[in-house]
Amino acid sequence: MTVPAYIRALLVLVAILWLSACTSMESTGHTLATKAGEKISTTAAPRMYVRTTAYHHSEPGGRVTAVGGYLRPTHSAAADWSWLPAGTRFRIEETGDEYLVEDYGSALVGRYTIDIYKSTRAAMNAWGVRYVHIRILELGSYPVSLAVLTPRQKYPHVRQMVAQLQKKVRK
Repeated sequence: MTVPAYIRALLVLVAILWLSACTSMESTGHTLATKAGEKISTTAAPRMYVRTTAYHHSEPGGRVTAVGGYLRPTHSAAADWSWLPAGTRFRIEETGDEYLVEDYGSALVGRYTIDIYKSTRAAMNAWGVRYVHIRILELGSYPVSLAVLTPRQKYPHVRQMVAQLQKKVRK
């Protein structure tokens, strides 16, 4: 039995794509883990190991970020601002994608988790929970984070971030 040429070509293409994906993961030395393989970083540092989740604009909060911009895929991220302040730029080492912390969420406060924005619910669900290495490209500002959050203290999670930020800013 002979295999049609288009099926052979398709199989070769799939094999090439699979091998190139394996090679790109080997080049970083990391894979996207669904379980923590190291100790989670609890303080901002040039290189960190963190838990990530994903969110979508159909969730509460909509398309506008906490700093007033619009959510953008492979760009927008949310975190506890007393851990990673607003304006923090980072790169996920496993994917090479760069993000900017410009949002926060009640489920993130005190959790040492970064929520990355995905443009579709399917992409959000596909990401799930992943543990990744990040490189901080530019640490945001704790004083600016405090200034943005101070007038929003009617929410308990914001009050918690403000209390932690006040301790950091006073040092």
